[in-house]
Amino acid sequence: MRTYPGKIVELQSDYLGRPTAWIACPPGAIPAPGQYLKAHAPAEAGEALPTMLFAAESSAQGFRAVPPVPVEWLPGTALSLLGPLGNGFRLEWNVRRLALAALEDVARLTLLISQALERGMDLTLFADMLVPPLPASVEVSPLSALPETLAWADFLALDIPLENLSGLRSILGLKPEQHLPCPAQALIFTGMPCAGLADCGACAVPTRHGWKLACQDGPVFDLNELEWG
Repeated sequence: MRTYPGKIVELQSDYLGRPTAWIACPPGAIPAPGQYLKAHAPAEAGEALPTMLFAAESSAQGFRAVPPVPVEWLPGTALSLLGPLGNGFRLEWNVRRLALAALEDVARLTLLISQALERGMDLTLFADMLVPPLPASVEVSPLSALPETLAWADFLALDIPLENLSGLRSILGLKPEQHLPCPAQALIFTGMPCAGLADCGACAVPTRHGWKLACQDGPVFDLNELEWG
């Protein structure tokens, strides 16, 4: 785990009007899809806790942080970046058809979408909320259409809040004890206040082998490891 310097070079509003920031940093600090950073502004005396950041897009010079970002951050603000932290999405080389599902926010999946398109994958995104502008090659469908598409997909990537995990079987349209027809991984979104430094347990996730911590063992888990009904 390393600490890197960062600097806010641009602030924008995203497609929902939420503040987002482009952060310049060394390449080693840029989180992979599903990984996260802990960031704080040393000059901000009133900052109580570091901010958890995922990347929505990236370049060799830095990344755009998934919103929202603290309102106190301004262009030119210096940051201390801890990470990248946790486990991200891991797509095997033979994945050609990728299904993605967002139950709360599409933004944490957009970096994965960009990298999958670079690999020439066919993509379908399932979401019931507004989505950001995406390439025309990405098909967008409601979550209700996900069950009938699972047989098409080589892989399923989900972004799901921890509190919705117990209802996932219904969302996927699976009967009790029925298995998914394709491999799947899920980004379990929850608060991770200690970033793995204190084992505080606030981000505990139920798995088939007991409780695990999203900050250390996730936030991306193989779906068959989790207890989700």
